[in-house]
Parts: sequence; structure tokens; C-alpha cells
Amino acid sequence: MKRDGYESDKNDIVVKIENEKVNLTANWDGTVRSFKWNKKGNKIYFVAPVLGTVQLFEVKVPTSSKKIENPKQITIGQFDVGSIVGQYKNTMVISRRDMNHATELYTVNLKDGSMVQLTHANDAVYNKIKLSKVVKRMVKTTDGKELLAWVIYPPNFDATKKYPTLLYCQGGPQAEVSQFYSYRWNFQLMAANGYVVIAPNRRGLPGFGVKWNEQISKDYGGQNMQDYLSTIDDISKEPYVDTTRLGAIGASYGGYSIYYLAGIHEGRFKTFISHDGIFDWRSMYGTTEELFFVNWDLGGAYWDKNNAVAQKSYHDFNPAEKVQNWDTPIMIIQGGIDYRVPVGQGLAAFQTAQLQGIKSKLLYFPKENHWVLNNENSLIWEREFYKWLKETL
Repeated sequence: MKRDGYESDKNDIVVKIENEKVNLTANWDGTVRSFKWNKKGNKIYFVAPVLGTVQLFEVKVPTSSKKIENPKQITIGQFDVGSIVGQYKNTMVISRRDMNHATELYTVNLKDGSMVQLTHANDAVYNKIKLSKVVKRMVKTTDGKELLAWVIYPPNFDATKKYPTLLYCQGGPQAEVSQFYSYRWNFQLMAANGYVVIAPNRRGLPGFGVKWNEQISKDYGGQNMQDYLSTIDDISKEPYVDTTRLGAIGASYGGYSIYYLAGIHEGRFKTFISHDGIFDWRSMYGTTEELFFVNWDLGGAYWDKNNAVAQKSYHDFNPAEKVQNWDTPIMIIQGGIDYRVPVGQGLAAFQTAQLQGIKSKLLYFPKENHWVLNNENSLIWEREFYKWLKETL
């Protein structure tokens, strides 16, 4: 990464060739994740997000800085390649998952990208259930761009029926909405409970070029919020979407998105769920352990009155400044030892909703941090999540 303090800066692979530092991915419009050298030392394999998925790439290590070639994508498909396990001749072992399947091991033919499943740890489970259909949907944004969203349909989906629909708001804020499989934000389970789910790769997510990824910094309540509204408006045109039963859900930046959307959605949504979201940027700045993060993404401290960028972040993009517009039921989930988005954020949002007479619920985990890591607490999370949706949607 080049820029100090920017946690989502472009990750490049830099090697030293004859005492010269050479950036092998400088001219490639993406960001590198985990990587592994081949045994000969003339290639590096890595994974990277691309177009709502995560794929395996290779880049040649040249003998001279004048012979650099752009990375080559090896795998293509509607899945995420996870870790690179190891290589034997022209075969690589990797982990792979998608929205319907937890992680399994696969082999990849490095010549043609074909894959063979090695492990079948979950086959017995999946053979007993009906899986969701996951479809790519392109959405036109307010500034004329094309946004890729994933739509997850309930098993036995019937297009002649109407379904309650959930807008998923991603955290990060710069973490791709790929073919990930989560044990908490599990789209397969949401769909199996009768909900259509749409998960957009809004502005600020990797896999669509560096410019798309970086747009969100210092614009938290800007274009990316319009991307959310464009997405829910677009799928609402479908006859199978019950527009009287729309919900929005998310955690971290996704939780912030819920608080912000609650003040600007203009009646679109009937219910909200926010997990560990930022509610008030000024108190967030004074309590978070990630000051480098807010300094970069917001533009600086809230007391710097001469900093127009920061002032816009702390006022125009502050959910606490828009609570007078709240009128929709909201469930708030908060971890007691979350030092990234501290406990006061969730408590303040809940009290704000309560004092305004808005149907609201607080699910508080005293010993959980920014995630829910305890198995029993995860079960409580799931039970309360669907209970709230059933009550309000």
C-alpha cells in the first residue's frame, strides 16, 4: 500500500529485481489479497476480487523491470476462491465457496482454470435441503453507471407470487459483496425463510476498479447511498416484489447505512436492522480505537471548522443529524466490547428511537466485540433477527 493511514488502499505486489523495487501490478486495475510463490520463483499466484466474485490470478516475475506483464486471471465463475493451499506441477489446491455452499477444497488446473472438488464435508447436509437461486442483476445508478447486485431467491421461487424483500448493506466499508458464505449474514438462510434478498456492490467496493473502490472515502452519505436506493427501486419494479414489505439490514458500515437510510428513505422501507453501526460521528471520533480510519475516511477531526470535507462528513453524512425523519421500526444489535464502533453508538440510536415513540428493539451482547463469535450468541442473533422480521415485515 502506498498511502499511510488508508486501510483500503490498493494492494500491489512489489518485488526486488537487481536491487530495484518493481511493482508487478501497478498497471492492473485491481487489489491483491493473499499470494503464494511457485517453486521456481518465476510466478506469483494471488486471489483478488473481480466483478462480485473472488478469483485466482497469476503474475510472472520478470528478470528485468522492462519486461513486466499484467496479471492473468486463471479461474472464472460464480464463486469465491479463498486461500491458496499449495501447488503440485500444474495443479493448485485452493478453497472455494459460494452463497449456497460453505468452504470446500478444490484443485485448479493452472493451464485452463478447470476445477475439481476435493472435499465433500457438507454434501450430506446440502443433499437434504433445497438451495437458493443466485442471479446477477445490473442496476443503473443515478450518475449513469452500471452496478452489479446479487439477487438471492427463495427455494421453489414462484414469480407469480409476491415476496418480502431485503436490501443488504455491506460493511467494510470497502469489502466486496462477492459469493461469500457467512454463518450470520447468510443469504441462503434468509431466502429459505421466504425473503428475496438483493445485495449490491455499491460504490466503495473492490472488484470494479480502483476508482470505484475509492469513491466512498469522504463521501459516506453520498453516491453510495444513492446506489442503495437505486438498487431497491430497481428490483421493486419486479411483480414478485411486495413493495409494502421492504426491509434493509446491515452491520458496521452497513449498520451506519441503516441509520442513515432511516433518515432519507422516504417511506420505502417497512423495517430496519442495524448491527454495530455508526450513529453519531462526533462521539465515534472520540471513542473508536481506529482513529487512522476516521481521519482518512471522514477527512479529519470534527472540531476543525476550516476543513470543509470533515465538516460535511460530521454534519451532512451524520445519521444523528437526520433522526427527526425516523419513522420506521428498527432493531439495533450492539456488542459490549466493540472498540471499533463502541457501545454508545448502538445505545444512543436505540434511545433516540425509543424517545420518538418508534417501535424499536435492542439486542445487546455484553461480551461480544465487532462480531458475534460465541456459538450460543450466534443462535440468539439468528433467532432474534428472524423474529424481528416476522413482527415488522
